[in-house]
Formats: sequence, structure tokens, C-alpha cells
Amino acid sequence: MPFSPMAMYVIAAFLIILSIVRLSQHKTAFFGNRLGGIGIGIVVLTALIEGGWSGWLLPVLLCLVASFVVGQWRAKTVAMTEIPQLVALLNSISGLLAAIIAINEYNKVYLEDGEFTLEQALVMSNIHSVLVAISIVIGLFTFVGSLIAYGKLSGFKLYRAKFSHPHLVTAVLGILILVSAIWYYQLNSFFFIFLLLVFTALLSYHVVSSIGAADMPVVIALLNSYSGWSTSAAGFLLNSKILIITGALIGASGSILSYIMCKAMNRSLFNILAGDFTPTVASEEPEGTVQESSPAEVAMMLENANNIIIAPGYGLAVAQAQYPVSELVDILTAQGKNVRFAIHPVAGRLPGHMNVLLAEANVDYDIVLGMDEINDDFASTDVVLVIGANDTVNPAAATDPNSPIAGMPVLKVWEAGHVVVFKRSMASGYAGVPNPLFYRENSSMCFGDAKATLVAINSELKKS
Repeated sequence: MPFSPMAMYVIAAFLIILSIVRLSQHKTAFFGNRLGGIGIGIVVLTALIEGGWSGWLLPVLLCLVASFVVGQWRAKTVAMTEIPQLVALLNSISGLLAAIIAINEYNKVYLEDGEFTLEQALVMSNIHSVLVAISIVIGLFTFVGSLIAYGKLSGFKLYRAKFSHPHLVTAVLGILILVSAIWYYQLNSFFFIFLLLVFTALLSYHVVSSIGAADMPVVIALLNSYSGWSTSAAGFLLNSKILIITGALIGASGSILSYIMCKAMNRSLFNILAGDFTPTVASEEPEGTVQESSPAEVAMMLENANNIIIAPGYGLAVAQAQYPVSELVDILTAQGKNVRFAIHPVAGRLPGHMNVLLAEANVDYDIVLGMDEINDDFASTDVVLVIGANDTVNPAAATDPNSPIAGMPVLKVWEAGHVVVFKRSMASGYAGVPNPLFYRENSSMCFGDAKATLVAINSELKKS
């Protein structure tokens, strides 16, 4: 039976689509991830066979082996706190490759050679020029934006120019990109490709560096979408159907995820891309007295409670406290208590960050509920443990119209009988917004490393 690249690509596309379907559920996610890897492997091998890489086979195989080894090592050693940074880097690679492909293809000319008539060749050349410009703009924006996101997530101090009219700067750069693309379309000159690169890089840096810290999970999802669209555009340039299909799948899924997260934050995508451009009035400073609870006191509260909800956040990942949390759930469940998790859509710094963290510790996924599923249950809950979360449980979003997160749906943990907040200090969350939850009469703070504190609580519960 003759080798059919098209048939192999169809099989690969089917596996990739099935992978995305499987990844939507926790119980099938591992298998879905394997299916996606097999699909991509088929794509790579088919491309090597179809492209006739006989002269380059050894270097290509060496690169593939090196990539496989590095990828395996990084996937096994990356800490959960570094997953958002890793995703940002992977997005940047996709964008960079799309831009490189477009630059390499910029001067391709379609000729009247028997396959195309003169009119068809002109149409193909015009379409090709448009695709080159689109690939460069989307690809380079993704590359630079993802690197900026990586730097912000890693805590690097990034230089950011201050403009009195930042929206005007964005508009000017957008116009310059459009003008450069039109001139390239007319003249097919590399000089205008160079201008496209410069103006796109400046626009990406200007926009992404200005986006507020609390919106970074949405930015990561959006850049992931851009990486897909840039891959799809590169597929059109290379006449690669599998790149078009996979790129469109990634772009569409990233766009849907960005929309879901924007809805969860009660913000529009334009508001997020506007970043810190929109001036905000200073938030009201919380008033009241902070109550402190020791691990022994928290253990006593849990012993006297029947309904318990745990609201995790990025601090849980930083402390690597998912395993003592899992042990705590086992202890409380064995005592006949109803224990569940409340997951905010933007908890952590990546979509689904907390879900992956808890799955790593073998927490039963049936008790891990989303905000919409559990928010009405806080009023009938005895104790809520807020572990490493801050902005997603901030009542200022509902009570302070001047707060930068005003209107953002949050977990209504303050409606419970008692709330225990696990934190190292009284510092504000990633959004830099003060949290009045810490000062409420039914709240107490349990200061210290979350992992060590939970281990101490588990020890107290085992004694009893």
C-alpha cells in the first residue's frame, strides 16, 4: 500500500481533536495528553518523509532527539509555580517560528508556468503577501508578548515608558503597522518587512507590559490563542493542511478560554488589553482588627465543623502544600465531614492551575467544584479555609466601586460561619488590592508557611 501523507495528516488531526476533547475532563486528561503527543509525532514523521530530508536527515533527527530529551526533562522537573512561565515560553516559540517562516517566504513569486495563468499567479502572489504580513504581525506579537508575560510572572523588573496618552501611542503604532503592511504589499520589499517587525515588537511590548498583574491568566490564554492563529497562517504559507488545522484548533480553543475567563472576571477583552491605561480611584483602606489563629485552634474549628470548603490560590502552589491538603481532606472525610474545594476560574496564574495542582496530589475530582457550582453554598458552610488565595476572595470586588477589581465575580467566602486565611503576611495579592476579608469579625489569619501549617493541623487532628 503506497504511503499517503494526506491520510497520515487526517489521522493526526483526528488524534489532536480527540486529545482536546479528552483534556476537557480530569479523568481522561492524561490519556488525552498522550493522544495529542502521538498525533504531533505522526505529523513530524510524515513531514520528514514527505519533504525528502535525505540530505538533512541526521541533523534533523539529532534536533528531534535533543528536543525530546529537553522536553521530557523540563516537563518532569518543572515546579507547579513555574507552569505559567513555561506555557508563556512555549507560546513565544510558536510565535517566533511563524514569524521566521513568514520572513523566509516573503519574496516568493508565483509565475505563469503552465500551472497558473497570469491572472491566477497575480492573485496567488497578492494572497501570499497578505499572509506574510499577517504571520509576521501575529507571530512577533505573540513572541514578544509571551516573553514580557514570562518576565512579569517571574517577577522581573521590566522597563515601561510612561506616556500621557498611552492609547494614542497604541493607535499610532497600529497605523504604522498597517501602512508598512500596505507598502510591503505594493513593493514586496524587505525594508517594509523590517518596519513591520520593529513596529509590531514595540506595540507588543507597549501593550503587554501595561496589562495589570491580576489579568495575566487571561493574557496567557490570549497569547496561546495568538500562537495558534500564527501557526495556522504559517500553514497557509507552506501549504500545510495539518498546520492550518492544528493552528485553528489552538487559536479557537484559546479564544474561547479567553472569553470564559473574561466573563468570570466581569471584564471585556478590550478592558484587559487596555491594561493600566484606564485610571482608577484608590481603593478604600480596610478597617478593623485582625484576629490570629494557631494551627491547634484551626484544628479545633475543623473538629466542630460539619461542612468545610477549601479555597486554594497561587500561594498553595508556592508552598507546595497540595499534599498536606490532600491528607487533610482524607482525615476530615474519614470523620464523616463534608469537604469540598472552591475553584475560582482565575485562581493561580494560569487557567486550570489549581485543578492540575490538586490532581497532582490525587484529590478526588468530584469534590473540586467551580465558582458557579459552589458560590451559593458558602452561607451554609461552617468553616472555609482560604489557602494562598487573595484577590479571588476579596469582598471589595462586590462592595467597593472604586476598587480596581470592582465587579469581578469572587468566591463569597465571607458568608460562611468562619473563615481562616492562610498567609505568610498581610501583604496584598497579585493585583495589589487591599483585602477587607482579613479584618472581618468572622475571619482569622493563620500566618506562616502553608505547608508547615497544614502539617501541624493534620498532626493535631490525628491526636484527637
